[in-house]
Amino acid sequence: MRTLEVSLGERSYPIHIGSGLISDSALLERSVTAEQVLIVTNETVAPLYLERLEHGLRARNTHALVLPDGEQYKTLDTFSRIIDRLIEMRFHRDACVVALGGGVVGDVAGYAAASYQRGIAFVQVPTTLLAQVDSSVGGKTAVNHPSAKNMIGAFHQPVSVIIDTETLGTLPGRELAAGIAEIVKYGLIIDPELHGWLEANIERLTSLETQALSHAVHRSCEIKAAIVAEDEREHGKRALLNLGHTFGHALEALGGYGTWLHGEAVAIGTVLAARTSQRLQWLSADDCHRIENLLRRAGLPVRADGVDPDDMLEAMTMDKKAGRHGLKLVLLRAIGEAVVAAAPERDVLREVLRGDARA
Repeated sequence: MRTLEVSLGERSYPIHIGSGLISDSALLERSVTAEQVLIVTNETVAPLYLERLEHGLRARNTHALVLPDGEQYKTLDTFSRIIDRLIEMRFHRDACVVALGGGVVGDVAGYAAASYQRGIAFVQVPTTLLAQVDSSVGGKTAVNHPSAKNMIGAFHQPVSVIIDTETLGTLPGRELAAGIAEIVKYGLIIDPELHGWLEANIERLTSLETQALSHAVHRSCEIKAAIVAEDEREHGKRALLNLGHTFGHALEALGGYGTWLHGEAVAIGTVLAARTSQRLQWLSADDCHRIENLLRRAGLPVRADGVDPDDMLEAMTMDKKAGRHGLKLVLLRAIGEAVVAAAPERDVLREVLRGDARA
């Protein structure tokens, strides 16, 4: 087991990374100190891992809530189901919510923990690659609005993140690729060496080679932990983590949160951000090709056929990062060098989006 720390003063917490951690009762008992525990999971993950986690927490007063699986269930109705269960079981303020699952489970369970009695403890046990390398770390919790992704939520840091890399062995190939999109993001925004490593080792990741996965998860968490420690509330550097997300969130909303997995939409959005950067003469055509090629090799989509550019532009105006000065995008000056910049004119973005449709 390897352990990192997200350094946030009194809100600091560990990220434990290793194999078989869901069955490590000693680690679980150290991480979940509350007497009352609600495990929130979904109908896909529960048959695989719920019993093991419950056994590891057998010394606690543990209950489970199994939710339907899918981004389309990341809603206020699902949030209310969690709150209803906490109230029904008479959970106190010193209780703990444990999120067992992917990003949807982590986000909605975390938002419920942030809201119940103005905030109770929360532990992340992510079971997808995307959740392990991204959404489980950093304290962003939310549900979607039908018109915009993650529009309703709160910052609420977990007290611990427990990453069991064995869970990736049951992950469908499409979900695995979606997680790789977020790993690629880290290399593009801040770590060109990671990007080069991915180019040399992407097939090792897609074939679930243990050592490669462990390295990619650890390095991704290391990068995110450092950025979150520097900028917890996204007033500066943390915004770089949104590379590809403004385009991607718009795609997800237009698809009704059922067409694209989050990582797939981010992959397409990353290509669009790279092409926008190239259009502004910030990023070379060669680097743009490298980015697109790596995402293709990971099994990810790189274009969104049939999406109307004007619909995309309209959906992008609902992005959380838009303010009174207009829309901002994370763009690239080079592989490993990202910047937050004012979005170019709509005609430029429309040209990039239309170019994507013709690709």
